[in-house]
Amino acid sequence: QKQSGGAHCSSVWSLSCSEEAMITRRDFVRSGLIAAGTAPVIPTILARSVFAATAEGVHNDRVLVIVQLAGGNDGLNTVVPYADPAYHRARSALALDPTKVLQLDPSTALHPSLTNLERLYGAGQLAIVQGVGYPQPSYSHFESMYVWSHADPARQRSDGWLGTLLQSQLDQSGHPLTACALHETSTPAELSASSATVTVVDSIASYRLQGDAAERSAAPALYRQTPGAYGALFDTALATAQSGISQLQQTQQTYRPAVTYPTDATAAEISAALQLAASLVVTQPSTKLCHVLLGGFDTHQDELARQAALLTALDASLSAFLADLEAHGQAQRVLTATWSEFGRRIAENGSGGTDHGAAAPMFLLGPAVQGGLHGEAPSLTSTVDGGNLKYTVDFRSVYQTLIRDWLQADPSSVLGGTFPNLQLLKV
Repeated sequence: QKQSGGAHCSSVWSLSCSEEAMITRRDFVRSGLIAAGTAPVIPTILARSVFAATAEGVHNDRVLVIVQLAGGNDGLNTVVPYADPAYHRARSALALDPTKVLQLDPSTALHPSLTNLERLYGAGQLAIVQGVGYPQPSYSHFESMYVWSHADPARQRSDGWLGTLLQSQLDQSGHPLTACALHETSTPAELSASSATVTVVDSIASYRLQGDAAERSAAPALYRQTPGAYGALFDTALATAQSGISQLQQTQQTYRPAVTYPTDATAAEISAALQLAASLVVTQPSTKLCHVLLGGFDTHQDELARQAALLTALDASLSAFLADLEAHGQAQRVLTATWSEFGRRIAENGSGGTDHGAAAPMFLLGPAVQGGLHGEAPSLTSTVDGGNLKYTVDFRSVYQTLIRDWLQADPSSVLGGTFPNLQLLKV
């Protein structure tokens, strides 16, 4: 189990399949958990786990699944202004054929790879928020991801927006499965916060204490060698960890996917992550937040083929996920939202791709969404910074909707203010 707050318990115990220190007495001594002649030191992250209350602290049974499209997805070739002459002038090689795009209305279409999302759009289960961005956009991956992850264009905050929400309103008790990063190797920045408990799960099968059976069975004895209250605290922490393992093993035993998820190379990671998210939704009532990631969208070269493959993977995986939830009777509980750190420039470059841009669309999926197009499509001729799209919707307005209208929490304390309302949900 990996937890946020700027530290992992890797020298104490690890519940991830990533490479971590084995649990040995030397590790305990080195980490200060067993000290010769000195008082042991309790890591902050461990103390939070130990002192957590048993109550889960959740408000409802709703789940938010965040899908990060890392690298900067080209929004103009995802939600396509196919009837705009400026689009075709700027992209003589990359503009999509108007006869092949999936037309939503006389001016807007989806990429041809998004056939399942087109079907969901027709069923009223896909909301497309156009022109999402923020003032004075950064064209650096790291800076813009920081802005989106922390809901902070000024890049001053240290805690992620979901981590802030988690620790203050959704789960003050530190339940191990309330917030999960799935098929990832570290806590995503948006879930990270000083007092947030986040579990990073690569796969259920590998989610266990590292080390062989003898080492794992020796851990309680090593804890008991620590005198007084500290030994009791360590013992409680280990029990909490083992409880999380047990819950996930139960998930593996009781959940069976009701649909076939895609398994091709491009879709494998996000598909497995979303299937894991479905298993948690179906079997773990305490789960509130899931984060999954699909990378590869930094399409400076060979964009047509690369983006088509990525969007095909996204489309098939999201469709399977929603169908799986529906078959298990859980679809009404789940809202899925996508984001990318920025879009791409309007004009193509000389390498068959596009460079870092600004505003781009977001997708919200599920039975609870108010399907259709939301927000104003950005102009391709009135631009910012010499050829980038001006945002028409502040991304924090979308976050506000997710926090207030879906999770039924207070957005102002998370976002540091209020933003224009969007009618994105039916609820």
